[in-house]
Amino acid sequence: MEAFADKDLLGELTGSLDTKKQRLRAILILVSVFLIILSLMRPRWGFEWKEVKRSGIDILVAIDTSKSMLAEDVKPNRLERSKLAVKDMIKKLRGDRIGLIAFSGSAFLQCPLTVDYSGFMLSLDDLDVDTIPKGGTSLSGAIRIALDSYGRVGKKYRALVIITDGEDHEGDAADWAEKAKEQGLKIFTIGIGTKEGELIPVTDQAGNRTFLKDRSGNVVKTRLDEAVLQKIALVTGGSYVRAGSTEFGLDLIYEERLSKMEKREVENKMVKRYKERYGVPLLLAILLLCLEPFIRER
Repeated sequence: MEAFADKDLLGELTGSLDTKKQRLRAILILVSVFLIILSLMRPRWGFEWKEVKRSGIDILVAIDTSKSMLAEDVKPNRLERSKLAVKDMIKKLRGDRIGLIAFSGSAFLQCPLTVDYSGFMLSLDDLDVDTIPKGGTSLSGAIRIALDSYGRVGKKYRALVIITDGEDHEGDAADWAEKAKEQGLKIFTIGIGTKEGELIPVTDQAGNRTFLKDRSGNVVKTRLDEAVLQKIALVTGGSYVRAGSTEFGLDLIYEERLSKMEKREVENKMVKRYKERYGVPLLLAILLLCLEPFIRER
């Protein structure tokens, strides 16, 4: 104020100003802001007991971790793209149990069936081509581990999703698909890659980027084998989808098939639900903000 008027004249020029009311208006605004922040913190007190029923199906996801999954015909590469697609599907699960199988020349249960989606994501992040030291691709191994993992779970409520380039080096996947059908396991397959094939980039001991070669020194080219994946899905009553550059296909399988499967009641319990009270501080803040303009400063 002294920058606009002489100090001796301020008393006359601001004689009608009520500084107490001015401070009161400022206090009302500050208290309102505090109450709004308190409301955003969602205060809760008081509770009620509520019965919660959880139902769902059991989904095992088997991901190929062989060297061929390093091919970059799908960006950033086949393995990383598969992991990203599974993470997107996790966001849609509501009460379903999910487990993870890693397979290459053999298979391993990376994460047992669980509703702890955070724990599942940690196991998924740890997945790489070094998870299983034995090379090759064993689709039958993935199916066998899935059947062992389900045990006596009802036949109506279980599914296996296999994500691979389809190069089955053992050749007995069709026989295991028949066993899966007998036990009521539906298998959904996703083929990732191209029929034309792609070289497999690797890093040598010196840190240089090169391409995978066979024992004869020839560069290895990995191709998508759709026939075996289609047969496995057809035998068990599942479906096959080919992953594209824009649409992976896992969301389609979940929305069109998995989410519509018959669900079983997994859990039924009483939980304590606290009552939301954010409306109390929010209402007070609104009242103070409405009151503030009516307080005159003169």
